[in-house]
Amino acid sequence: MGRRRLPDTRFAREPYRDATHAATLAVSRLQPMTGIGRSRPAMLTDKPTSFDIAQRAGVSQPTVSRALRGDPTVSEATRKRIEAIAAQLNYKVDKNASSLRSRHSNTLALLFFEDPTPDDSLINPFFLSMLGSIARTCSLRGYDLLTSFQQLSSNWHVDYEDSHKADGIILLGYGDYETYRARLEQLEAQGTHFVRWGSVQPGQPGTTIGCDNVRGGRDAAAHLVALGRRRIAFLGEASSHSPELEERYRGACAMMLEAGVKPDIGLQVDAITTEASGYEAAQKLIGRGIAFDAIFAASDLIAIGAMRALEEAGVDVPRDVSVVGFDDIPAASLSHPPLTTIAQDYRKAGEMLVDTLLRSIRAQTAEAAMLPPRLIIRRSTAEAK
Repeated sequence: MGRRRLPDTRFAREPYRDATHAATLAVSRLQPMTGIGRSRPAMLTDKPTSFDIAQRAGVSQPTVSRALRGDPTVSEATRKRIEAIAAQLNYKVDKNASSLRSRHSNTLALLFFEDPTPDDSLINPFFLSMLGSIARTCSLRGYDLLTSFQQLSSNWHVDYEDSHKADGIILLGYGDYETYRARLEQLEAQGTHFVRWGSVQPGQPGTTIGCDNVRGGRDAAAHLVALGRRRIAFLGEASSHSPELEERYRGACAMMLEAGVKPDIGLQVDAITTEASGYEAAQKLIGRGIAFDAIFAASDLIAIGAMRALEEAGVDVPRDVSVVGFDDIPAASLSHPPLTTIAQDYRKAGEMLVDTLLRSIRAQTAEAAMLPPRLIIRRSTAEAK
């Protein structure tokens, strides 16, 4: 007898490799009868696309792409709505594909420059506060951030031109501005996209985002004058080599003159932004034997060092001498006494640095801007007796 042929049951009993395969097969069998899938079925294996986001947000797909790149042509409200939908769908930007299309690295470089500090970090603590904002904004705009520490004596101004490490550079810190400016001019001549934090002046190379230092100086002096202080010292370099500090001094002097208080050149002592320099400057000020009842320090670190020198000399802060700093670094609220200071908005600063650089990279208008400072009153200032 021949062997009896069994019916072919492969399709009737086809085992499903997994749940996704089962769902896909079920939908494919329903298509001839129901028409399901004729307009792109929502398969379980599908990854969300920019088209899905566009449909939910009620905008075009190019608008979604621009929003997720942080393009400033998309309104903030629309960008936030698109980012929220993208997060809800767990949508990830394909950075490699985007880079191939745009011939960009989708990376920004952040260059810190050496700055003498008490903990040997060589980075101004104000810039460390700004770092978090810069990193967060880069992430929201779909960019990676490459951070690098640079010595001012190195050839940092040429390293990024041909390396293609980054599409643009954010510069923090500069040391002697007269030397630094020449290198900025070379960056500009090379066509490098860059933005820096610092003093905003006409005719500068590149684009600068900074604080309104003159207004900050005015606010500090106005506060001290309102407290009855008339012999106001300034600790900080007041020259073109340190334009931000010079602007703070200039603003303070202008406000004092308006209030009928004549600035005394003998009460200005050069200092760089370190506690040690502030300590030495205050000692030098005391040694001059010129009466003073207030100190406006060009930075918080200078102010904290100065208060230590005053304490050692038996000068009470704030009873005998009121002290105001500048920056509002974390240590300012922890000093003894807590330091009155002029705060710079480091969160907004980081966001503006990134967005301004991206506009430059995209050949859009990238303009310099100054952020308003804010007076924060703590116990290092008090009324004169």
